[in-house]
Amino acid sequence: MAYYVGVDLGATNVRAVVASEDGSTCGRGDDTTPSGPTGIAVTEAVLGVVREACTDANITPDSVSAAGIGAIGPLDLAAGAVENPANLPDTIDQIPLTGPVSVLLDTEQIFLHNDTNAGVIGERFFADRNPDDMVYLTISSGIGAGVCVDGSVLTGWDGNAGEIGHMTVDPQGRLTCGCGHDGHWEAYCSGNSIPQYAKRLHARNPIETAIPIDDPALSAADVFACAPDDEFAAYVLDQLAHWNAMGVANIVHAYAPLVIYVGGAVALNNPDAVLQPIRERMDEMVMSNIPEIKLTTLGDEVVVRGALASALTAGTGDRSQM
Repeated sequence: MAYYVGVDLGATNVRAVVASEDGSTCGRGDDTTPSGPTGIAVTEAVLGVVREACTDANITPDSVSAAGIGAIGPLDLAAGAVENPANLPDTIDQIPLTGPVSVLLDTEQIFLHNDTNAGVIGERFFADRNPDDMVYLTISSGIGAGVCVDGSVLTGWDGNAGEIGHMTVDPQGRLTCGCGHDGHWEAYCSGNSIPQYAKRLHARNPIETAIPIDDPALSAADVFACAPDDEFAAYVLDQLAHWNAMGVANIVHAYAPLVIYVGGAVALNNPDAVLQPIRERMDEMVMSNIPEIKLTTLGDEVVVRGALASALTAGTGDRSQM
């Protein structure tokens, strides 16, 4: 029997699944993403969860025929690596992936994708309805999108198409993104950025709030937990909705999708507070057809399932390649 591996390398967690040739999962492994000291530590974590998933499936790594990897970016496809990831410490300059995984599994069939491209592959492959024009948007520690147009997943020459979190939504550049540039969507609405944005808004309007605004450990979850009963928390969410809707409108105008599936921890943990305000603003922001905006059908498994779908289909996500 042939076996296939899917890997999800995120800024917070790394996971792997093993599946048989019909896509049925038979093993998995999970770990937290190391914060250093170098990218090699992250590579070792990836190899560790692949080994764990193989052990859980009661197979040896060299029994695997192919693997797909969905990873945080930016990617260097030629090197098979992540280069200078925006949401990990600066000491992590490169994370080798394709080569080490190929050696572990003893196969050259290793397919590396931006994590959101893996997400859109997963949505199309596993969904009952597979439109040729769709987007998978993640709002998590970072923001990004996987885009499928006319049945083809857009990758770009270097694998970094869909980095829409780094679109400029604020030309005044009042906040700096994790990538070092100003005014990006991700600088306002990602899970990593929401606490700092809330602190900035409160400094300008210091009203009483239940949000622990002076706590160094303030999180996005704290902000969402205080709304809607807290006036200031509700105001923060309204501002987030404005930037999110602007970003989604840009996606609609650029790619004309029929449906946008939204995932990532911020959206998955707060679906009504994140998705509904975006939907409500589309009429006033979009001049073309407005797509369905839905929560991902695959939950927090969307990237690893998409990576698995890639492995099953020679990197394409096309069922006819199975």
